[in-house]
Amino acid sequence: MNENDKPRDEAAEAELKGVPEEFLKDSHDNAEDEGDEAKGDDLSEVIAQLRSDLEAAKQDVLYAKADTQNVRRRMEKDVQDARNYAATAFARDILSVADNLARAVEAIPESLREDDKMKGLVIGIEATQRELEKVFKSHGIERIAAMGLPLDPNQHQAMMEVPTDEHEPGTVVQEMQSGWMIKDRLLRPAMVGVAKKPD
Repeated sequence: MNENDKPRDEAAEAELKGVPEEFLKDSHDNAEDEGDEAKGDDLSEVIAQLRSDLEAAKQDVLYAKADTQNVRRRMEKDVQDARNYAATAFARDILSVADNLARAVEAIPESLREDDKMKGLVIGIEATQRELEKVFKSHGIERIAAMGLPLDPNQHQAMMEVPTDEHEPGTVVQEMQSGWMIKDRLLRPAMVGVAKKPD
C-alpha cells in the first residue's frame, strides 16, 4: 500500500462506521460460502454411502466364501462316502454266499474231515471261507459280535426269547444269522435269540 491510498482508506472507513457488518459483506462471498457448505454436506453423504456399500460388499464376500467352503466340504464328504460305501449293494448280495459257505463248513461231519479222500475238499472249502472273510475285511466289511453280549438294537435283531437261568435277561444266547457292518454303517443286523427269565 502506498502513501496516497492511506487517506482514502481512512475516509472510507469513516464513512462506513455504524453500518451493520452483514451489509458490508459481499453477497457473492455469502453465496460461495453457502455453496461450499452444501458441497461439503453432499460430499459427507457420498462418503457415508460409499462406506455403507463397502461394508455390505465385505459381508457379501464373507457369506460367499462361507458358502463355497460349505459346498466344498459337502462334496468332499460325498466323495469319501462314495469311496467308503461303493461296495454296499454288492456286499449285501454276497453275504448270502458267505452264509451258505458257513453252513456248508458247519455241516461237514467229523468222519468226512478224517476221511483221506474228502480231507482235501474240506480243507478247500474252509480255505475259501477264510479267503472270503479276508476280502470282506480288506473292504471294511466285518462281522458283528453277538454271542454272550447284551442285545444292541442298533446291531442285533431279536427273533425270539430263550428262557434260561444261565444268562442275564437281554443277553444274546443264540445267533440264527450273522450280522455285518461296512465301515461304520450297518450292512445287516445279526438275527439272534435273547435270554429271558424262565416263567
